[in-house]
Amino acid sequence: MTTFDDRESAFENKFAHDEEMKFKAEARCNKLLGLWAAEKLGKSGDEAAAYAKEVVKADFEEAGHEDVVRKVAGDLGDASSAEEIRAKMVEFLAEAKKQLMSEL
Repeated sequence: MTTFDDRESAFENKFAHDEEMKFKAEARCNKLLGLWAAEKLGKSGDEAAAYAKEVVKADFEEAGHEDVVRKVAGDLGDASSAEEIRAKMVEFLAEAKKQLMSEL
């Protein structure tokens, strides 16, 4: 194997790792958002955890995060706005990345 092949392999491995970490961070962000929304809905314990899973699953409906925003906004109704939900997503994404980095 040549040095070029080694570099190519290293870049491919780094890209795969970065994409995996991005996926995990976004999933954790959605879970944190779901737990936050569950609290606003008066859910706790297993009910809150189940709702958080629903929020995580909602992210697979289409590309981007608007599917999650629509779900949570629809569930919360007047208790929150789409802008507040998006702001919470930014906050929770930073928290999710911090949590993942501390696990490494």
